Amino acid sequence: MTLRHTEHAPEGRPFRLLRSMLFVPANRERFILKAAEGDADGIILDLEDSVAPAAKQGALQEAVRALQQIHWGERTLAVRINGLESGRTYKDLIALGAECPRLDLIILPMVESPDHIRFAATLLDQVERGLSRKHPIGMEAIIETPLGLERIGKIARSASRLEALSFGAGDYAAAMHMRNRVIGGADPEYALHPTSGGAPVPADKWHWPMARLANACHAHGLRPRDSAYADFKDETGFRSACRRAAALGFQGKSAIHPVQVALCNEVFSPTPDEVAWAREVLGVLEASEREGQASATLNGGMVDLANARMAKHILTMTQAISERLNLR
Repeated sequence: MTLRHTEHAPEGRPFRLLRSMLFVPANRERFILKAAEGDADGIILDLEDSVAPAAKQGALQEAVRALQQIHWGERTLAVRINGLESGRTYKDLIALGAECPRLDLIILPMVESPDHIRFAATLLDQVERGLSRKHPIGMEAIIETPLGLERIGKIARSASRLEALSFGAGDYAAAMHMRNRVIGGADPEYALHPTSGGAPVPADKWHWPMARLANACHAHGLRPRDSAYADFKDETGFRSACRRAAALGFQGKSAIHPVQVALCNEVFSPTPDEVAWAREVLGVLEASEREGQASATLNGGMVDLANARMAKHILTMTQAISERLNLR
C-alpha cells in the first residue's frame, strides 16, 4: 500500500527502541553490573544529580571504564553529563567522546537554549574528528525549566545530532514553585472544585508541558521521552503515568529503579489487540486501494490513511520489540 508518510527515523537519526531507560549512578559499580544484566532497552549512566560534587571526577572515570569493559549487548547506552552551569560539561564531553566508542547518546540536562545544544554538538564534532567512530554520538536534551519549554521549538531544530527530548518533572516543578511531593506523580490539589459542593474532579497538571514537548518532538522528527517517577514503590501511580505518556505519543519513560523497567516495557509496547487491529487496517485499506478508494469500512467504522500511519507505527514497534527479544 502506498502511504504519504513512512515510519522511519529522519535522515541521520537512527531508530532506537527506548521504552525503558534506566538511570544508574555512574559511581555505583554494583548497580551498573545489575543494570547490564536487566531488561531495560537503554541504560543511562548518571554523572549529574545522583553524584555528589566531590565525587564527580571519579564518577566520570568509572563511567568511562564501565562503557569500555562491560558487555552491554545491543541495548542503547547513554550518559547524563553535567549541565552547562556546572563548569564540567566540557570535561565530560571530551572524556566520553574520545574514550568510549560504545557510547550511543549524550544526555544534556537543564537545556534552556538552542545554544546549549550547539555548544555540546560542536565540541563533540571536534572530539570525534580524526577518530574512527562508526557512528557519531547522538544527543538528548532534558527540558526541565519554564524557559526551556518556552524555547522548545528552537531547541528541537538546533542540531542534527539531537535525537530526543525528555521531560524533567522534578526541576520543572521546582522552577514553577509547584507544591509537588512526588516527582512525576499526580497532584490531588490540582483539581476542579465544584462551587456547589461534591467531590473534586481530578485534573492533570503535567498535561500541558508534556503535550507541548511531544508535539515539538514529532514536528521535528525527535523521540519524546517522559520524566522519571520518584516513588518506585507506587506501582499503580507509575503505571498511570506511563499510560498517560503513551497516550500523548511518548515513546518511553525514564526509570530510577529496576522494578520500574518491566512496567515501562509493557505499557509502551503495542498490545495484541492493537497489533491485530493494525494488521486488519492495512489489509482492508490495501484491498480498498486496489479498487481505487482511499478509505474503507472496518467493524462498522471508517479507516483511512491516518489509520494506516498509526497501524504502520504499531507494526514497526512490534517488529523492533521482537528483534530485541531475540537478541537477549
